[in-house]
Order: sequence, then C-alpha cells, then structure tokens
Amino acid sequence: MRIRHGIWSALCATLLLAAPLASAAGAPAKDALLLPDRVWTADGEAAHAGWAVLVHDGKIAAVGPADAIKAPADAERIALPGTTLTPGLIDLHSHLFLHPYNQTLWNDQVLTEPQDYRTLEAAAHAKATLQAGFTALRDLGTEGAGFADVSIKRAIDEGLIPGPRMFVATRAIVATASYGPGPRGFRPDLDLPQGAQPVTGVDAAVAAVREQAARGADWIKLYADYRVGDHGETMPTLSPAEIKAIVAAAHQIGRPVAAHAASEAGVRNAVEAGVDTIEHGYGTDEATFRLMRQKGIAYEPTLTAVEATSEYFQHYVPGKSEPTPAMKQAEHAFRTALKVGVTIGNGSDVGVFAHGENWREPAMMVADGMTPVQALHAATNVAAHILRQDGQFGRIAPGAFADMAAFAGDPSRDIQALQHPVFVMKDGVVYRRP
Repeated sequence: MRIRHGIWSALCATLLLAAPLASAAGAPAKDALLLPDRVWTADGEAAHAGWAVLVHDGKIAAVGPADAIKAPADAERIALPGTTLTPGLIDLHSHLFLHPYNQTLWNDQVLTEPQDYRTLEAAAHAKATLQAGFTALRDLGTEGAGFADVSIKRAIDEGLIPGPRMFVATRAIVATASYGPGPRGFRPDLDLPQGAQPVTGVDAAVAAVREQAARGADWIKLYADYRVGDHGETMPTLSPAEIKAIVAAAHQIGRPVAAHAASEAGVRNAVEAGVDTIEHGYGTDEATFRLMRQKGIAYEPTLTAVEATSEYFQHYVPGKSEPTPAMKQAEHAFRTALKVGVTIGNGSDVGVFAHGENWREPAMMVADGMTPVQALHAATNVAAHILRQDGQFGRIAPGAFADMAAFAGDPSRDIQALQHPVFVMKDGVVYRRP
C-alpha cells in the first residue's frame, strides 16, 4: 500500500478553506488595486512596466499606467513587487482524477482506487492547480470515475472547494474493447471497470454523446485511436462513420469535440470528421496539419506527458539523457504544426505528471520551438478562444473576469518564471498572496 501523505495534507487544507470560500462565492469580491512591477495583458508581446489593474465586483475595471487609474478610497491595494501580472493561465488537457503513473499505474488507479477516494483526490488536485496560477481547466475524462467531474465543477462553482473554472468531458467515448483496463492480459470471465464509455456502432455512439451531455459534459471527448495493434501499435479504433456521428450529435446540441489521436490515420479520421481539437497528434504529417489549419481545428500537443512517461518507463533523465524516440516524435509534430500555423493551445495531460506542475507544458513548448510570448498566448487568450470564452477570461482587459496570476520575474522573457507563482485571483477573490 503506497503512502500518500501529501494528499491528506492537501485535503485538510481544502476542508479548512471550505467555509470562507462558500461565503466569498455568494458575495461580490472586494475592490482591489493590483500593483505588480509589470503587466502582460495578452494583447501583444511586451509586458508593461509600471501598470496596475483595478478590480471591481469580480471583474477587471481598468488596466493601465498606475498613476492614471483612480481607485476607490476603500479599495485594497495589493503590492506585488518583483512580479509580472498575467491573465490566469489555462490548461486545455487535464485529468484531475489521475495522479502520476510512477506513484500508481493507470490500470491500478482505475481498478483499485474507490471513486469516492478519487473524487477527494481530484478536489486536492483542483486546489493545487489553482495555486499554481491556472484559473481555468478543460478536464478531458474522469478515467473510470463516471460523472464525478460534474460534481467537482459544481463544488468549485458554489464555493465549496477552491479550484479553477472547469470545462468537463465526463466519461469520454471509446471503441469497444479498445481502451482498458483490459481485456488483453485479464481473465475473460472478469467484468472490468472501464476507463471510458465503450461503444460499437453509430447508434451507440450517438446515445453516448446525448447521455454525457445530459449529465453535464461541456465537451465531448472521443478516442480516434489507441494501442490496439497486435504488438501494441497505435491504430484507429472508432470507425470514420462512428466519429462523424459523434461529431454531428455533439455539435447539434452545442458541444464541441476533442479527439485523442496519436497516429496519422487516427488524426486524419478525426480531422475529416470535423472535430474541434486534436489531442497529442504525435504521428501527424504536414499535410494533415495543413488540413487542420484550413478547417480551424486546434492542437494540444501534450509534450510533458511524453517526457513524464519517458522518465517513468524508459529511464529518461531530464537534462542528462538523450530524448527518447517518443519525445523526438512529439517534438517533430509540434515543430511541424508551429511551422504550418496550426492554432496551438496549451494542453499538458497533467495527471500523468503532478498537478500543480502545469507550468511544465509552456516550458516544453518553448524548449521545442515557441518563444516565451507564444507559449503565454497559448496558455491564455488562445486557450480561451479554443474554449469559446473570448472576452470572458484569458486577457487582462476591462469587462473580463478578474482571473489573474503574478509570477516572480517575467515569463514573457523567461518562461521558467511560471514555476514561481506569487499571487492568484479568480473572480476577484484572492487565493494566493505573497
């Protein structure tokens, strides 16, 4: 039995915070004047030295040179020396119901950890995410925990627990016998819990979309391929007809579709079906990336997940080892998408690695070819656009929700500064202070 002392500490802190957060969620946040060294608004490239941000009633009321902003006399003045204030960061590919595979393998998490316990873990993970400066999260599947993400989202929205804004996908949709746990490697008479909702045929696929949406899914996630080859190769799973039916059913009721797809054939099937985002895409060729750009399909590269699994299972040591073949393939795909001009959002697959270390994905994107400013855009206004939330968050602009984070240093010049959050605000409520 593994020892998870950190989870219990986080849960105790979460429960202690519950009462004050509940009252904060039901009342307007206090006016505040934020005074960092500089402000990066996501409207351009450079951070603005000497700027300040005025927050009123949970929204941004003004941003600009500090001496030009007239704050109410009773506004709280929050000095943030040595920091850069940015929009709250966004991770477009998370799994709050998972924890790193070097702690517990994926199969064992799904098979042995009770859903109630995993939900408590998810609450602790949500808090860690917010404390890291990530104020919005698209959580792409509970991995065997049913519709529990809908309850986590509700608890955050109602102020019961701290966490980012949540956009949830509930169970996700997979082809029958393609995902796991099993059936390969298990006794055939076992009825195993599944990491996602299995379907066979168009009718079952459409029914799954409708059920997941009715139970609270903001996004529909499908698996266009998986490791189903005779020797574990990644190959298409859902048929093109099934994928098209899922997309049509989801779009009909206003749900965008995210597709897990790692192989060229899987990505091509998903793109031709009209999904809204591609997750992973490691084997994608340039022609398919060009088709993605043409069709306006965004890409979440999840580079950190590949690095993490290379550490766990292939003895990769960051900064010392040669990148693994899987890392080289992921980097090549990322650089190709960047060259072609595909819309790239920040999506890390956190849960494969530790929650609260979401900063690693923007850092990986910079290591693999983006500038720090490009990576910041991918994690702010570009990500908000992918979520259909333009103007709501992802920028520091009047009228937007007061979702912001301050980091020691200047991440627009050195992306590693994202490792050092000093201040976090969501909806005008302060969750982290110097």
